[in-house]
Amino acid sequence: MGTLIETTMDIKTLLERLARRAFDYFWHEAHPDTGFVKDRASNHERDEFVVSSIAASGFALAALPIAVKRGWLEKAQAVKRAEQMLESHLQLPHQRGWLYHFIHWETGARHWNCEISSIDTGLLVMGALVAADGLDVPTLRKKAQTLYERLDFPWMLTDGGARPAEKTLAMGWKPETGFLANRWDHYAEMMFLYLLALGSPTYPIPADCWDAWFRPLIRYQRYALLFGGPLFLHQMSHVYIDFRGKRDRLGYNYWIASRNATLAQRAFCIDMACRYKTYSEDVWGLTASDGPDGYKAYGAPGDIEHDGTVAPTAPITSVIFTPDESLRAIRTLYDRYQAKLWGRYGFGNAFNVDRDWWDREVVGIDLGMMLLALENYTSGYIWQLTERMPAIQKGLKQAGFRAVSEDEKSAPLRRL
Repeated sequence: MGTLIETTMDIKTLLERLARRAFDYFWHEAHPDTGFVKDRASNHERDEFVVSSIAASGFALAALPIAVKRGWLEKAQAVKRAEQMLESHLQLPHQRGWLYHFIHWETGARHWNCEISSIDTGLLVMGALVAADGLDVPTLRKKAQTLYERLDFPWMLTDGGARPAEKTLAMGWKPETGFLANRWDHYAEMMFLYLLALGSPTYPIPADCWDAWFRPLIRYQRYALLFGGPLFLHQMSHVYIDFRGKRDRLGYNYWIASRNATLAQRAFCIDMACRYKTYSEDVWGLTASDGPDGYKAYGAPGDIEHDGTVAPTAPITSVIFTPDESLRAIRTLYDRYQAKLWGRYGFGNAFNVDRDWWDREVVGIDLGMMLLALENYTSGYIWQLTERMPAIQKGLKQAGFRAVSEDEKSAPLRRL
C-alpha cells in the first residue's frame, strides 16, 4: 500500500481509512506460519522486527469479525486466520493458563526475559472470545473457551496460595523470581481483567475483589476523574465493554470517569500550549507511546509525564467518549501533519513538533484500541458482541453493576 498524500478527505472517509489501515497492520504483520502478530512495525517499509506481543495478537483476533463485517475480508479467510492463531497460542508454554508477554513471532519462544503477564493474557483472551463470537464457528468457540477456561485466576490472585487473603490480582510471574511485587490494586486499564476473573466458569475469584482496588479521585479544572495519567488507562477496558449508563455497587460510573479524564487531559494540553508547539485545542493526546527519548508513559493530569509528544491513537480512541473533540483532532492531525506522519498503517505512533521528531513506527496495541473504538463509535459492534457473553455478564453482575436512570447518566462520577 502506498502513502499517497491527499489534501482533502471527508471525515467519514478518513475514519474508514484509519480503521482499514489499522486492520492491515494486524493482517500483514502476522507470521504466516503461526499467526503471532508483531508488537510493532515500521510504518513505511519492511522491517526486521521479530517480537510478537500476545496483547497485539488479541487485538488482531478481535479485528477479524470487524473486517468481515466491513467487507475487507471474506469470512473463510478470517476463520482460517483465527483458527491458526488460536491453535498456535494454545500450544505455547504457559503457567496455569497464563502466557509470556513477548514471544518470538515464528517460534513462540519467550523474549527479553519477560514475565508471564496477567493483563496481556487477558487481552489475548478478550480478543479470542470476540473473534469466536463474531465469526460464530463452533471450532473457534471451543478453542477460545479453552484458552479462557484454563486461566487459573485464584492462582494469580493469591500468589499461588501464599497469600490466601489477598483480594487484588498480581501483574505477573517469572520462573526465576516468582510473582511480581506490583499488583492490580488501583484504578487502571485492568477492569476487563477483573470482569473475566469474576465471570470465569472454571476458576472465578470472590465478588469482593472488585471492591478491593483503590480508586483515587482527582480534579483538574471542572473535571472529576480517577487517577489521570496516560489515556490508555481510561480506554482499554471500554473498547471491549460498554460501561455507558452503568454504575457498580460502589456507585462509580466509569464512563463518566473516562470522559472526564479525556476532557481534563485536553484541557491540560491547552494550558501547556504556551510552552509546547505540539499542543493546541485540537492537537492533544498523551499516552504510553514512543517519544524522542524512547518509550514513555506520557500522561496528565494526576500522574504527569510530558515533553510535547502526542500520540494520534490517543485522541482517536477517545472518540467513544468525546466525539466532537476527537473528530476535530483527527481532522487537524491529518490536515496538518499527514506529510510527515502518515504511512501504510495510518498515523505514526507519536510525534513532537518542538523536537521535529516524527515516529516512523506503529505499535500494535495502540492500533488495536483505536480500531475497536472506531468500530464502536460507528456501530457499537464490539460492545454488542461482549454484551451477550455469559462470562462478561456474570462478571458485571458480580461487580454489582446496574443500569442507571436518565438523570444519573450525567450525574457526578460517583453516586451511592
